[in-house]
Amino acid sequence: MVLRKRIYEILEPAKPNDNLSRNFDIFIISLIGLNVAALILESVESIYRIAPKIFSSFEYVSIIIFSIEYILRIWSCVENPAYRKAISGRLRFSVSFLALIDLFAILPFYLPFVGIDLRFLRAVRMMRIFRIAKIGRYSQSIKLLQRVLIQKKEQLICSVFMLLLLLIIASSAMYFTENSVQPETFSSIPATMWWAVATLTTVGYGDVYPVTQSGKLIASVIAILGIGMFALPTGILGAGFVEEISCHRKKTKLCPHCGKQIMD
Repeated sequence: MVLRKRIYEILEPAKPNDNLSRNFDIFIISLIGLNVAALILESVESIYRIAPKIFSSFEYVSIIIFSIEYILRIWSCVENPAYRKAISGRLRFSVSFLALIDLFAILPFYLPFVGIDLRFLRAVRMMRIFRIAKIGRYSQSIKLLQRVLIQKKEQLICSVFMLLLLLIIASSAMYFTENSVQPETFSSIPATMWWAVATLTTVGYGDVYPVTQSGKLIASVIAILGIGMFALPTGILGAGFVEEISCHRKKTKLCPHCGKQIMD
């Protein structure tokens, strides 16, 4: 269908010569920015009390626009070769990362109509912040980060596992060292994990600390190890960015006369 294909082209990030698609991208990004600003300002009671109807009206308009956008994306996704089949293609698209972000952006508005517990509903309202994640569809930098995370996922998972292992070892060692001296502060291994997290991240709140010589020695070692453990995933991501940028440059075609990128 010509109409469906055109809608798909408009909804996707704009090509250089597609003014309508580019204008739509600018409109959606602006709307997302305004929604995030409204969400922040709503939390200031003195501001919200001045014009509550303006906030609610803006929310309704935004929900209508985002809902129409979501429905049109589901309908037109079959124009993408990866989701060609009418039913299974749309189902696979609906559980893709970006489609779920679009869904989470509008879900908090519709859940009250289902009759959900108000305590749960208040927590779900926080999902409105997912609207800012919709910008990822239009940002090449975020797409680059996504490719790096996928490429380096095994190394990152390994570093997180090592960090959790160090957290458990540090908590256990400090518990057995300090429990007899500070039974209320280091009452259990899970309770000691708060100290371990503060030490590993070098935050050092100072509300929980060892008093024995052996405990101070363990704390010093853990603090030094914590710096290295958090530097590890940083190095992995840095290497991934360098590899992706280098690969992108090799694929990019440049005009020999003006030096600008040649679009296929």
